[in-house]
Amino acid sequence: MALADYIDNKPVIETGRLIIRPMRVSDVPALKKWMPDRSIYTYWGKGPSKAEMNPELLFAKTERPTKSFHLGIAEKHNDEVIGDLWVYLIENDRMAQIAIRLAKVQQDKGYGTEALKAMTGFCFANTELKRLWTQVDVRNTASCRMLEKCGYLKEGLIRQGKMVNTWCDYYIYGILKTDIQQQ
Repeated sequence: MALADYIDNKPVIETGRLIIRPMRVSDVPALKKWMPDRSIYTYWGKGPSKAEMNPELLFAKTERPTKSFHLGIAEKHNDEVIGDLWVYLIENDRMAQIAIRLAKVQQDKGYGTEALKAMTGFCFANTELKRLWTQVDVRNTASCRMLEKCGYLKEGLIRQGKMVNTWCDYYIYGILKTDIQQQ
């Protein structure tokens, strides 16, 4: 399969405890529980958007067809969305940026690692992507640990660079399809 196969039909990925899937209007009550929480934006590079403060706005406009993914991370036992995950800024179907965030109350339970490993594996097994990468504020030690558990390598340090809308020091982490194949 290829990224083009997911333009209209986004993937659903199951792990032991999670379902990574497209979000639905019925997820709005769950999203309202955590998405407006300013504490999850501390290292995000920006504060919550209007749509993140009012999650029903995420479903107000028609989605444009895209190869990018923005998926919810739901607990399997109740199908409640507790976080979200992106694969975006896709360049020549070869590399993409990845991002993940979880509700504050769901952090430190291994959900981030489980979701990121699953999404990374999915991208390398089911698309032509060869590289995934991300930026992490140097103060976000929990995300650095999660990325390293998932096989991402710290590739560099950007000093006082612009990460989204924030000027800070941040790391670049990356993983190649060949890194997964060697594990």
